[in-house]
Amino acid sequence: MANKYKIVDLFSGCGGFGLGAKQAGFDVVAAVDIDKTLQSSYQLNFPQTRTLNGDLSIMDEDSWRIILDHNEIDGVIGGPPCQGYSRIGKNERDDPRRSLLMHFYRTVNIILPKFFIMENVEGLLDEGNVEELNKAIETVDKRYTVLPPTVVDASSFGVPTKRKRVVVIGYDSTRMNQVFPNDLIPTEIPLITVRDAILDLPDPLRQNSEDYGWAPYNNAVPSNYAKRMRSAPPAGMGWNVALGQLKVGNTSGHFETVHTEAVRLRYLATRPGATDKISRSKKLEWDGLCPTLRAGTGADKGSYQAVRPLHPEQGRVITVREAARLQGFPDWFCFHKTKWHSFRMIGNSVSPVVAQSLLSLVKSKLDQENPIRQVIS
Repeated sequence: MANKYKIVDLFSGCGGFGLGAKQAGFDVVAAVDIDKTLQSSYQLNFPQTRTLNGDLSIMDEDSWRIILDHNEIDGVIGGPPCQGYSRIGKNERDDPRRSLLMHFYRTVNIILPKFFIMENVEGLLDEGNVEELNKAIETVDKRYTVLPPTVVDASSFGVPTKRKRVVVIGYDSTRMNQVFPNDLIPTEIPLITVRDAILDLPDPLRQNSEDYGWAPYNNAVPSNYAKRMRSAPPAGMGWNVALGQLKVGNTSGHFETVHTEAVRLRYLATRPGATDKISRSKKLEWDGLCPTLRAGTGADKGSYQAVRPLHPEQGRVITVREAARLQGFPDWFCFHKTKWHSFRMIGNSVSPVVAQSLLSLVKSKLDQENPIRQVIS
């Protein structure tokens, strides 16, 4: 671990971005988030990472000096809260969460890593929003080369979900090789479908306990994608209970969402690819992609549940584990005992598959000999 590049994960949530960093070979030193509930699974799944429940907007140089304890940080990653810029939300100009975009870059200037990666919703590039992004980027220390904001789609990275996000990457060219915008978009990645993602998962369990909804795989032959999701975690990762369950073929997140019989029949009658007129839930197609999974809101914003997609065949919404597979989370990763919080975690997260691809690219640039660095030395 001592030889690994070190990462700080801002606005960490449940850990999708951090997980991708770990899978790419980085060590996540510290993770910060203000939402204790969302961050609860970070502590569970990243037992060797220092998780900090705090307000990034008030963390200054002294705070980070204590947190990092002389660790030299190679990268800062994070997805500032996106609700203030979302095309689906109210996009209110006075939403205090919009200010957190600036605090991401302020923190980069404090830590001064070799690189940073910021992720946010596509709406950040809309008129009225992109001006704030550009203003924030202009505050970054001039040592950094900042690539133009790039829109990436998770489905292009081998995730069975259409999920477009804006990525901003900056790097110090004296400490890392050059990154080009075209490097960010993978090529020749086969399309992963809903079938590939969830066919081997079991039918939902009736919720009769306060555990995590453990259940075994069904008898379907797992796709290559499913095999990837079934694989063991990086060394030092994972909750020991979940790892023990995985060894005997059990995974979490299989509790059902209870529907009335009328609703179940309505969902059952909905054509795959169509949208239920009342709930606005889209019914998944086996050979298609999942729409973007939404997070809903926390208690501070009314505790609204996001619309969940419908299973391709059964008259129900998808389970937590099905959502996790569709977002790219491996089967050993646990969320929350409460389905609502689990769906919030997944909907708020960066897909670990996308994160791993981006950070693997950056790691390759860190590993290469740097001609600028050689001249300076």
